Amino acid sequence: MKQNFTVRHGALDGVEAFLAVAQHRSFRRAAAELGVTPSAVSQSMRALEMRLGAALLLRTTRSVGLTEAGERFLSRARPAFEELVAASEIARELGSRPTGLLRLTVPPGVVTILLEPLIASFCRAYPEIEVEIAAGGELVDLAAQGFDAGIRLGQFVAADMVALRLTPPFPFVVVASPDYLDGRHAPGQIGDLRQHACMRMRRSDGSIAPWRFADGNRTVEALVSGPLIAHDYPTLLGAAIRGLGLAQVPAPIARAALADGRLQALLTPFAVTAPGVFLYYPDRRQVLPKLRAFIEHVKRRGDAAPRP
Repeated sequence: MKQNFTVRHGALDGVEAFLAVAQHRSFRRAAAELGVTPSAVSQSMRALEMRLGAALLLRTTRSVGLTEAGERFLSRARPAFEELVAASEIARELGSRPTGLLRLTVPPGVVTILLEPLIASFCRAYPEIEVEIAAGGELVDLAAQGFDAGIRLGQFVAADMVALRLTPPFPFVVVASPDYLDGRHAPGQIGDLRQHACMRMRRSDGSIAPWRFADGNRTVEALVSGPLIAHDYPTLLGAAIRGLGLAQVPAPIARAALADGRLQALLTPFAVTAPGVFLYYPDRRQVLPKLRAFIEHVKRRGDAAPRP
């Protein structure tokens, strides 16, 4: 049978007064420490003893002592109360200034191109905040798994999240290395992909994502095949650079390899546009100073703007 461990209403009433009296062995000095009258301390003690069903204090006209019940209560109540006070101070500190552990869930593809420079400058600006980055492709429940915020492509951010744009919209590009294309006909139409090794992405739900293209006003999904299935875009990008086949990846992560000639962009007239990358979090009213500081830092570093 499940037991009920809920603390009874008012169970902590009078404990602070008792601890003060036990420390000073005086109602008057305890009252002065607590900023109340000796009469208020006395009433609080009587109520506590009545609620516990045991006398805690031995009172005479000259002194105050502890009963055996009082000694045992003191030995357990003092460390417990000190822990409560310490917990309250920690919570108050986290709620009043930027400090503590900031946990972010992010896809691996954005870490090097977007997050590394941003995190480096943020850590220098806010040395009292620790940043933990959990890189993974799966979509997680922020609250259930203890994350302050997440970073994802806009199409994967739930409608009930507050979202802040980190990048403008960008195309998904098909890329291949010059070595792979050497001696092969580069695809000019979507149907030409059937003659090529096309590397694919496995989604967090276990399905393999089709390649998507824009054909006029229509979105076309192409079922492709090839030698590699990966769980993240950087792996696909690296395999394409090494000549393993074609990959369809977000343009920002391929930008450097396209610029220096390690990759070539293909089928660009058919590229679909993604809404961009967003920082997202559950509720403006629940934002602690550590996350608020990160949000403001993001805004200062770029043209970030809230999603309408």
